[in-house]
Order: sequence, then structure tokens, then C-alpha cells
Amino acid sequence: MNAGKAFLDTNVLLYTRSAADPGKQARALQLFHDCAASGSILLSTQVVQEFFAAGIRKLTLSRRELGQATAALLELPMVLIGPPHISKAMEYEERYQVSFWDALILAAAESGGAEVLYTEELNHGQQYGTVLVRNPFVTTG
Repeated sequence: MNAGKAFLDTNVLLYTRSAADPGKQARALQLFHDCAASGSILLSTQVVQEFFAAGIRKLTLSRRELGQATAALLELPMVLIGPPHISKAMEYEERYQVSFWDALILAAAESGGAEVLYTEELNHGQQYGTVLVRNPFVTTG
């Protein structure tokens, strides 16, 4: 992994807490730990909010455990979503033909200086502005 910032999307964070797919959980945990250890990890307030909201519906964690996991995420480097991000997301939604929420993730990643966005939601290998999308669960060979 290079020294640039790496933005993690909600789905990657959810896999770190879900044993439903052990392979994806292992990969998500490794990626999370690698990015955190190298100091390259970057999240946004949107991602943390989505993690908590989706976690209530999808994870088997107690509300207390989910609250602790969410609180820990809030301690990481964070892009605070504001009006400039929303404006950029509206532009990206139209330019890239993606959902507004995915466009907002792209806007946050870019504004935070991320070189790569790890997600399942966008096209693996595609460059969106200054951000390269990587699906961490794509296998080669």
C-alpha cells in the first residue's frame, strides 16, 4: 500500500463487523488495520452515520457494541460533510452518473486528499477526479 490517504466506504466498515462472509470480513479487517497502522485511513461523517444506521439493521452486535464501534470510528481522521461537499456531490452525480450518496463519498474522499477509495459501490479501477476506486474484494487470477 502506498503512503497516500485511503478513504474507506461504509460497506468495508460493515464487513469488519460481520461474519456473514468470512473472506470479506478477513479482507476488510486487514485493509482497515493496514490503513489505520500506516496513518492513511480517512472516513467522513456520512460514512460513520451510515455505519451506525446500517449496523442496527444488518449486524448482530448489541446496541452497546455498535455504539462503541461507532465511537471508535469517530476518533479516526474525518472529513466533516458541509455545503461544499454537497455542491460537489451534485456536480459528480451528474458527471459520473452515480447516486447522490456515492457522489458525496467521492466529494469527501477528494476533499480529504484521498488517493484511493475502497468500496464495492463504484467501478473498480475507475478514476473519479483525483480519486481511484478499488474494490478490496475483487480477486485476480
